[in-house]
Amino acid sequence: MASRRPFLSKSRLISAWQCAKRVHLEKNHPEFGEVSAQTESLWATGHLVGEISQRLYGTRDSVEIAFDKRIGLLLNKSRELIDGGADFPIFEATFRYEGVLVRVDVLMPEGDGWRIIEIKASTSVKEYHVLDCAIQDWVLRNSGINVTRVSLAHVNNRFVYPGDGDYDGLLVEHDLTDEVRMLEPTVVDLVADARDAVTGPRPDVNVGVHCSSPYDCQFMDYCWPTDTEYPVSGLRGSKARLAEYVALGYRDICDVPAETIAAETQQRIHRVTCSGQPEILEGARLAFEALPYPRYYLDFETIAPAVPFWAGTRPYSPLAIQWSCHIEDKRGRFQHREFLDLSGNPPMRTLTLALIECLGEEGPVLMWTRYEESVINNLIELCPDLKAQLSKIIDRLYDLHPVVKENYYHPKMLGSWSIKAVMPTINADMDYEKLEGIREGTAASDGFIEAIQTETSPERKAELDEQLRRYCRFDTEAMVEIVRFFTR
Repeated sequence: MASRRPFLSKSRLISAWQCAKRVHLEKNHPEFGEVSAQTESLWATGHLVGEISQRLYGTRDSVEIAFDKRIGLLLNKSRELIDGGADFPIFEATFRYEGVLVRVDVLMPEGDGWRIIEIKASTSVKEYHVLDCAIQDWVLRNSGINVTRVSLAHVNNRFVYPGDGDYDGLLVEHDLTDEVRMLEPTVVDLVADARDAVTGPRPDVNVGVHCSSPYDCQFMDYCWPTDTEYPVSGLRGSKARLAEYVALGYRDICDVPAETIAAETQQRIHRVTCSGQPEILEGARLAFEALPYPRYYLDFETIAPAVPFWAGTRPYSPLAIQWSCHIEDKRGRFQHREFLDLSGNPPMRTLTLALIECLGEEGPVLMWTRYEESVINNLIELCPDLKAQLSKIIDRLYDLHPVVKENYYHPKMLGSWSIKAVMPTINADMDYEKLEGIREGTAASDGFIEAIQTETSPERKAELDEQLRRYCRFDTEAMVEIVRFFTR
């Protein structure tokens, strides 16, 4: 009896293109993987852009083939529409050929055939997008569908949302037909290779740059060495170089011969890690002691939705929705100010006015990395009449991050100078992992968007309000603690 062909979805084939080991694990050992909150957020974004695309490409007669675990029903419905002479857009039309299943975002009637339109939430065409389209084209044409063209539509980041649900112009479309057709042999080979990877023994694939391209693989922790206190990945730097170390059998940072490390930062990480003692240089103390008063420790939280929901905003533009500020006077006394509006109304102007009032006209505004500067520049774009005041704030910004990076390293930071990596090494009680609910930026963004939805219960909204305030306040408390650590 002939063996049954393994089921291969389009996403599985893209996984196989990235790494044969990945697709094997996806099929046979999904429990070894871990999907990050950021990845889940990206999935949600893709789903939302897909919903908008149906409004943009849809007509009065359009049909969506809703997902059903009974794949046969999806296949039959799609075939019935095609064979029945449908002359309207079909969303999520489903086809299978040689065990490969695809669901087409938009199948648009065109002349005597159909145009495939793939929808992506990115702002440009990527290499794997073309392969994605080629897989669909191969399946449909071999299923007897006359595919006239293959297009990809992605988010136009220059689009300015006018409001009132008008998203005309959100997507920009590219004709990829020629590129797609050239990839047919690649698709055929990929299908065969993916079958072998799924049904055969686990492929022996070394870690490398492919682990995070085009996506961060959910099996990263499974494949990269993590059974040591200071894994090689903590050296950071070139992923290709780190992979070479792993291939040579090095698992711990201290396993790596010092003479093989060329980059100065990696040399420093290696030296400090192997010594077991943190490096604390005098430069940070001198720099921080020289800062005048009052000192303003500032942190923003932002959202950057792919589909704007406030008039006058653009896709993926970082919008400030919250800030926390600890104000320190020359006597070492602190005052805390904050802003958070969960009404659902665009908060940017009110937030900006409150910020200008809070920061006054003198004293350094301390931040962690230059991200705050980009946020303020975006506020200038949204509130041009406040440009003068905001520009003066930009002139007062002082970035703590490069000072700390130049003067401090602790082995437990594992090659990262993020504030989340630094803080536990300075004050074990101030560990972001100890926060309840929201403990990182993606969760804060998602939490805010959830909180402003009309269907969110008052109880849940109050819970999110508390978590958002605590998380943002924790960032400015952390900066206060860092300056105190180096100057005490």
